[in-house]
Amino acid sequence: MNRPDTRGPLTYAEVGATRSCPLPDGYHHLHHTARIGRGRAAFEAAGAAVTGWGMHRGSGARVRATADRAEAGVGVQVSLGAGPLRLTAPCEVVWTVHEKDRTGFAYGTLPGHPECGEEAFTVDLHDDGSVWFTVLAFSRPAAWYTRLAGPLVPVAQRLYARRLGRTLHRIAASAGCPAG
Repeated sequence: MNRPDTRGPLTYAEVGATRSCPLPDGYHHLHHTARIGRGRAAFEAAGAAVTGWGMHRGSGARVRATADRAEAGVGVQVSLGAGPLRLTAPCEVVWTVHEKDRTGFAYGTLPGHPECGEEAFTVDLHDDGSVWFTVLAFSRPAAWYTRLAGPLVPVAQRLYARRLGRTLHRIAASAGCPAG
């Protein structure tokens, strides 16, 4: 596995805010939730895809990480686009959760990321057997081009969150667990 260069401190002060809520003021907030399947097998498949980078890769992103699974302190670079239009986002995992009915992680931005903030990806198995995926994030522009893009950046972030949800839905369905 290629190892990313993830040197430098996190670029924001509110580390862990996606775990504790409320999200900090002064940032754009994103909260996207989607039902992705039903049952324990769907939950397990989706949780493994989230924490093992399969969700990102399945959505078309390139991922380079310092470990095969998300754990606190793991460095990760997520790249989207092609050629000179490829954006690379260096991050560090700031928290993880591995519980009976909840799994996921959050990463925070490092120097060189086009945004400044934190993004969490969690999968939850509800009492009724439904499986839900949530993206919770706060961010603000950190590069000239994200400042220039202005209101287009939150739109792109929402579209990407939906794409991740569709990817997990496919993964859950391939495990034989449709959203039903």
